[in-house]
Amino acid sequence: MTAPLLHGLPPVVDERARVLILGSFPSAQSLAAGQYYANPRNAFWHIAGELLGFDAAAPYEARLAALRSRGVALWDVLSSCRRVGSADSAIDPKTLVVNDFADFYARYPTIVQVYFNGAKAEEVYRRRAHAPPRLGYQRLPSTSPAHATKPGVKLAAWRALLAYGVGAGHPAARS
Repeated sequence: MTAPLLHGLPPVVDERARVLILGSFPSAQSLAAGQYYANPRNAFWHIAGELLGFDAAAPYEARLAALRSRGVALWDVLSSCRRVGSADSAIDPKTLVVNDFADFYARYPTIVQVYFNGAKAEEVYRRRAHAPPRLGYQRLPSTSPAHATKPGVKLAAWRALLAYGVGAGHPAARS
């Protein structure tokens, strides 16, 4: 039996975006909930809340609004694929469909930096996405619970987000 074709989530972005955080593809739990990083064991919301100054336990829409107000966009590299379960290693490489980044960057030219949430996101993006050379790129440790590290290690690495004028001090966050 062939796994069904799965479709990802729309980007979280507005005209204030300075940085883009890219995952590979939403987990089964995230797809079912229609929310990025819906697995409560995923460290993404905890890290983002800590660094950007918002309540990681706030309702989902409030967390998305907090990201946007602080200049952070959120999306995934893949728009669709076939996968059984949630592991990146379970994605069928023959079924990868990459999001349209050329159109995305044309619509949001204020984005200057891309952060990859883990190795798979970076690998697929670099191999398959057509991205402008004007952007900076950095891979960060995956926030997935499958990638355990010592407490504080992920948070320390993710502090790189603050280098591009995002966070609680972002002009939009004060309005």
